[in-house]
This record gives sequence, structure tokens and C-alpha cells, in this order.
Amino acid sequence: MQRGFGLEIPQTLDEVCDPQRMALLVYDMQVGVVRQIADGNQILARVSQVLNAARTAGLRVFFTRHMTLPNEVSGVAQLRTRMAWQRVADVIKVKSSFPPDSPQFQLVPDLKPLASEAVIDKIAMSAFVGTPLDIVFRDCGISAFAMPISDTFPWSLPMPAARATRKPVSAQSPV
Repeated sequence: MQRGFGLEIPQTLDEVCDPQRMALLVYDMQVGVVRQIADGNQILARVSQVLNAARTAGLRVFFTRHMTLPNEVSGVAQLRTRMAWQRVADVIKVKSSFPPDSPQFQLVPDLKPLASEAVIDKIAMSAFVGTPLDIVFRDCGISAFAMPISDTFPWSLPMPAARATRKPVSAQSPV
């Protein structure tokens, strides 16, 4: 680890992945999401492995859940996204896909969070923008996070890690 200008600059993957400064982010592994994935059981098994490794390593663990508000209080972006995902041309015909109390909103039972882990609900694709996660990461001194995802995950979109001043860590093996 190099130090300069009041900063610590990691030089190796081991330094970046220091359990004191790293978290695991389990992104939207919900019943209604996983069941849409052709290889959902394989992905679930892999995420479970990564989660167990992170817990063993002592990483802080955070889960996100994608939530949809009732149409009547949803904004333009939420309604347009629903129209696209539901392939509906008329906004009046869209449905709130992930209401908070619905079975599809719940995290898959195999990935049940521990009492020491946090679940962050969000209405946007980002885990950081519009959620308390960025504040929590900063307050805990988290400078890196791992996020187990797959190319076949329905919304495997780039996370705004640069905007959130985090560096996503990618590795082939569990944490």
C-alpha cells in the first residue's frame, strides 16, 4: 500500500480486497428476478458460494431489492421502464411489477440476510443513486465492493461505481 497526499493507494488486489474496506453487494436476487433467468439455479448457487465466502472473510454484506411504486405515484422514468419491460404501448396498461409486499419482491430464500447484514430497497436501477448505500459505504470506510452477477442476469448493467467513487472488483473465484 502506498501512502501519499493523505491517501492510501492500494497496489495489489489483496490490498483492494481488505475485509475492513470491502463489502459484498448482492444485487436484486429476488424471487421475481431469478425466476426469469434461464440458468437461475446455477447463478443462485454461485451467488450463494460468494456470499458464504464473503461472510467467512468478514466482509460487510448488503442486499438490494428492486421495488416498484404504485403507478399513481410513479415518475416518468419508472413508467417508461415498465412500458418497455412489459412491452406495453399504453401507460395505463402497465402494472407495478415489484410492489413491496409481493412474493416476487422478496429475496430468494436461499440468500436470507443475517441480522448483521443490510437490505436496501431501491426504485431505480442503481444501487447507489437515490439510496442510502453510498452514505453507508462512505461512513463505514468501504472503498471497494464485489458484486456477483452474470451476463444472463436480466439487468446486468454497469454500476455507477465511478460516480460513487468505488472501484468494482472482478475475479473468477469467490472472495
